[in-house]
Amino acid sequence: MPLTVGIVGLPNVGKSTIFNALTRASVEASNYPFCTIEPNVGVVEVDDSRLTRLAEILQPSSRTAATIHFTDIAGLVQGANKGEGRGNAFLNDIRKVDALLHVVRCFADPTVSHVESDLEPVRDVAVVDSELLLADLQIVEGVLPTLEKVLSADRQSPRALELDVLQRIQAALGNGIAVRDLALSRAEAQAVSGYGLLSAKPMLYVANAGEGEGVEDGSGSEHVSALRNGLASEQILVFSAQIESELAQLAADERGAFAEELGIAESGVARLVQASYRLLGLLTFYTHAHDKLQAWQLPSGSGAAEAAGRIHSDMERGFIKAEVADMRELESAGSLASLRESGQLRVEGRDYIIRDGDVIQFLFRA
Repeated sequence: MPLTVGIVGLPNVGKSTIFNALTRASVEASNYPFCTIEPNVGVVEVDDSRLTRLAEILQPSSRTAATIHFTDIAGLVQGANKGEGRGNAFLNDIRKVDALLHVVRCFADPTVSHVESDLEPVRDVAVVDSELLLADLQIVEGVLPTLEKVLSADRQSPRALELDVLQRIQAALGNGIAVRDLALSRAEAQAVSGYGLLSAKPMLYVANAGEGEGVEDGSGSEHVSALRNGLASEQILVFSAQIESELAQLAADERGAFAEELGIAESGVARLVQASYRLLGLLTFYTHAHDKLQAWQLPSGSGAAEAAGRIHSDMERGFIKAEVADMRELESAGSLASLRESGQLRVEGRDYIIRDGDVIQFLFRA
């Protein structure tokens, strides 16, 4: 399954422009609410210097970078949990993604209408976040009576943990606290994963700043400062959708010169992709099989069998062992054969915890 990040926010905040910059696509981005009706999906390669170095060492016939799928979701409006705007259709689009980029308008432009008539980033964030919490609360309150009956009839029911976690979630949502902020254990999160709770998804706030307002840190924008002060959150990335969209339309050899002219050390697209990677808690491992080199994403803390399953479910079921090379040792040795001869190619079992940068060959029963 591809890892997918949903781009959400109020109408006319720059979601589709950011999507176009990320994917170099050309979806409509007009000045009226609900310009994006059905979600647009684009695939973005993760820039990876290690993959380039590995290709130089291993000389494969082909190489494939890891990717992130970005979904441009229609603008949410107040009352979505009650059916306003696209209502449930919008919320269902969000349920399908792994994490959220919440785009917040931090640029003033009289030619681009604002759904709330004036520009207040902190209020705008509250509108979207509240709708997600209210949608979750409806789900939880709808299922709790049934679960409580199950547990009253059978105190030993395996759904006891599920009930306990949902009761805690209900209390938190009622107090305006998102599920992601409850620090649930892995077992607790798994117990309620089937409900697809929206506020459980990791979220990064993207402050869409205007041109000339500190496109990397927002230092020149009073609206970015207001957002930082209002959220007191480190999960804010400053991005100028307009500038990045213009950069995306240039040829590669022109892009660097234009960025340098604007004082941009690192493109917003690269920063956004890297932030999405961190948001999802991902690491990268590599495989070299049948003369093909490929980068794969995996949640941190995953075992070798799970890593094999990222490639194909049959490999996880038939897992025998994994031959693992450390990236730095491979660079020093110059080849997998040299590593094997020196005894540095490790053999690991299914519960081995994958490390970022591991180069792996899986052995499995077909």
